[in-house]
Amino acid sequence: MLTHYSPQEPDRFPPLSLAVRVGDLLFVSGMGPFDEQWQIAKDDFPAQMRAVLAWLDRALREAGTDRRRIVKTNVLLTREQDIAEMNRLYAEWIGAPPYPARTTAVVKALPVPDFLLEIECVAAVG
Repeated sequence: MLTHYSPQEPDRFPPLSLAVRVGDLLFVSGMGPFDEQWQIAKDDFPAQMRAVLAWLDRALREAGTDRRRIVKTNVLLTREQDIAEMNRLYAEWIGAPPYPARTTAVVKALPVPDFLLEIECVAAVG
């Protein structure tokens, strides 16, 4: 079974699904740091990280799962100096072990120039 969870405002997004469910797994696309008004807190890493985590929570909740069911995350950062803060905020958000598998990479740029990070994940559902 394949179910797509698409954005409410598709004109604001590239051609993708926010999340796709295949069997008991949910694949959540890379979430950017937009707030509820579609604004980006420029050069404010903690604000961007919290916005990304809020989007992940929303996508997971709408698909019937939550952050404790995440099995894998991929974190893309544009600045190496943000790794320690990312780890701190991520640890607060993800909670106690067992932790999901995770890959973290520092990249030259992301598709939206003001993005300091993007996070995608895979979670169990059902």
